[in-house]
Amino acid sequence: MHELLAGTGRADITPAPGTPQGGWGAQTHQRGLGADLPLYATALVLRDVFQTVAIIDVDSIGFDPEWTKRILDAVSSLSGLPLENIRFSCTHTHSGPNTFRIPVITEGHDMILEYLNGLPLQIAGAVWQAQQNLQPVRVGAASGACDINMNRRQQLPDGRVVVGRNPGGPVDRTVRVVRIDGLNEQPVATIVHYACHPTTVGWHATVATPDYPGMAKRVVEEQLGGTCLFLQGATGNIGPKMGFTGDLSIYRRFGHLLGLEASKLAVGIDTLPREPKLVGLQESGTTIALFEDVPVEPPPAALAVRSRFLPLPLKSFPAPAEAEAEAAALREKLAVLRREGTEAEVRAATAMATQAGMRADRARLYHGRTHIDWQLQGIRIGPVALVCIPGEPFTEIGQEIAARSPFPHTLFSGYSNGGFSYLPVRDAYPAGGYEVETSPFAPGASEIVVEGSLLMLQELWSSA
Repeated sequence: MHELLAGTGRADITPAPGTPQGGWGAQTHQRGLGADLPLYATALVLRDVFQTVAIIDVDSIGFDPEWTKRILDAVSSLSGLPLENIRFSCTHTHSGPNTFRIPVITEGHDMILEYLNGLPLQIAGAVWQAQQNLQPVRVGAASGACDINMNRRQQLPDGRVVVGRNPGGPVDRTVRVVRIDGLNEQPVATIVHYACHPTTVGWHATVATPDYPGMAKRVVEEQLGGTCLFLQGATGNIGPKMGFTGDLSIYRRFGHLLGLEASKLAVGIDTLPREPKLVGLQESGTTIALFEDVPVEPPPAALAVRSRFLPLPLKSFPAPAEAEAEAAALREKLAVLRREGTEAEVRAATAMATQAGMRADRARLYHGRTHIDWQLQGIRIGPVALVCIPGEPFTEIGQEIAARSPFPHTLFSGYSNGGFSYLPVRDAYPAGGYEVETSPFAPGASEIVVEGSLLMLQELWSSA
């Protein structure tokens, strides 16, 4: 029987005042005034006699392929881990630094580049720190529910689908918690998994925030101790019940609610189970049976990892030169309006430049291609399976994978190992809407992800 070891590390990646902020096309300001709560890169390293795996949780909206590669290469170089054994996940907060729309920045460009240039080694350092803190652990898991989220694909009377509130749409309110204890039964790490776009804080806020995931992690650590990681779920069509606001109290309240539910679940997990043993009788007003609860050491949690690429079908896209010319012209217009225009003009021009930039990115990445290789990664930790892909999968994908998984606890996620692309289910395409229109994928991609994930889960289940 081999031991499972675990350790955690953390780096503070809070942006300095003046760093360009936000992930919004409607935003008129560029520089952030500071941060409402700290932003972190948190690492969990797991090791047994066969292999070592790193799971990284970063308070960020995400990164393009170039910066994702820089970060993963830095982690691999410092830790000595192969890339397929590193999971790099972002919470997807929209009110952190602007790490992915660099071309539209005209104020603080030097500061965002300085911020980005420092991240690879900061994140790698958190993983290295976790490797130095390894200790024997036991693992348990539980699930509950929290209702801060809802489906966001709202259909208007004229038939248009907008990003809003759709109370009758598909939604997954499951809170999944993994508790990793030292042999003293005190938490080393807690993983919280939930599906909801961190868009509680909108374009109005002039300070960076980790949105509700950051607050939830803080609450769990206050209640349990140890280190908390947040893994975003299948959130492509899921948002907060109240969002797009400048009222920072809302994200704090939602994070508090989620953190308390996760803490309650974690407290109820016994990583060292006990069996009752009858040790005697005591006469009182009646005869009372006396028991001793005897610890029963569970077998060490099996650790396994798989990584492969799925060929996903693509839509057709125009030539990059045409799309980039349109985006460049709109960026120039925006730069002029930022100097001379009204706030309303700047807001409208920012939205148009943002949308054109997204179209140009898709054309550059996908023009002339019929398929793209999309990474699928799975990690087994005893009774728990963590499965992830890049991009933003719809909630129905995660729900189907969890329902058909052989594992009692399956945590399916997007926002991992790079990529921003939406992954809708087939039924969503006829209605259109933002997620469908901006997705590079053709219908059928979601089915490939589901079946590929289930095949990987069967492999991981048999790996013990």
